[in-house]
Amino acid sequence: MELQDLINQSEDGQDPKKESPLKSLERDLKLYSESIKEVATEIMVEGLSAYPIFIAHQHQVAIGEVILDHKDLNTSWTIQASTFEEFVERGIIHQEKKERFIKHFKSPDDFMCLFVVVPQGANFVFFPYQ
Repeated sequence: MELQDLINQSEDGQDPKKESPLKSLERDLKLYSESIKEVATEIMVEGLSAYPIFIAHQHQVAIGEVILDHKDLNTSWTIQASTFEEFVERGIIHQEKKERFIKHFKSPDDFMCLFVVVPQGANFVFFPYQ
């Protein structure tokens, strides 16, 4: 799923004129793009994982390591770095879905893999580097 697919969708009961929080995520990702790509490259070069995953959230999450804190950067979203392996270990990606996930994983040289956490749930999104 692409971030753009989620941005313009209105949710039940919400004012369609109200900006989706994913619009602010898109703005932040454009700002963060270079830093996220550097971390992804480092994760792959150091052999930690061939599948870096970044968690985008506006709350607290207990996975990964904070790399871009919205409080420090005066932005809306915090980004944490993780890996496919950590997601499997913690049961977020189930063992039986590992191969499917890898098959659909886009090139980490061209796209950041995001696990976007919002109050309604969470989903994987691939966003192109700027």
